[in-house]
Amino acid sequence: MLKRLAVLFVLATVLALPVRPYAAEPLNLSTAKQDINRYVTSGEYGNDVAKAALKASQYLGKRLAKAPKPGEKRAIVFDIDETTLSNLTHIMAQDYGYIPEVWRRWVEEGQARAIIPVQLVYDLAVKNKVAVFFITARKRADAAATEKNLREVGYETWTKVYYADDNYKESSRAYKIGVRRQLVNEGYTIVANIGDQDSDLAGGLAERAFKLPNPFYTVK
Repeated sequence: MLKRLAVLFVLATVLALPVRPYAAEPLNLSTAKQDINRYVTSGEYGNDVAKAALKASQYLGKRLAKAPKPGEKRAIVFDIDETTLSNLTHIMAQDYGYIPEVWRRWVEEGQARAIIPVQLVYDLAVKNKVAVFFITARKRADAAATEKNLREVGYETWTKVYYADDNYKESSRAYKIGVRRQLVNEGYTIVANIGDQDSDLAGGLAERAFKLPNPFYTVK
């Protein structure tokens, strides 16, 4: 009897909560996953990645055709996950979920593949002696495995990889803005910034920014 009364009390409390006008049931999670799966397996995701990378390549080719100003240090910034490296195998194996311990093992194994259209942008930058910087939300503890993975899939040279502190509390957005500001203060002209998250590109400090699609997760 007491248990039934408790249930009725909770139900009454929930029903008494204010409801925002025009509130609508969100898209069902299963339906959302099916939509993402279709987007990936149909080739549309890969197509959209290639289109964004092509725009970056075209811009970079024109930008680098201009002789650098005296003393100008040209740089390009890349994110890592879902920008230069694809974790799609891991993401789909986890049914688009995220389990920290499983993710850590995946990073340690270093099995992520290169995103080829973006790698072509990277190759163009390296060929033209542009300083390459990776700014990632991966932790410092991931450095050895990450850099081994990068080299094994063809990202063989860079100026520096920036990692988030293991106990950092600021947003990814603030952390990445801070690193780009540091590069500018060091005298670099960031000709392009390429990432898959709005937080990768927020805050400017680059001549141009290029956003790749990411239907899998959001990093703020």
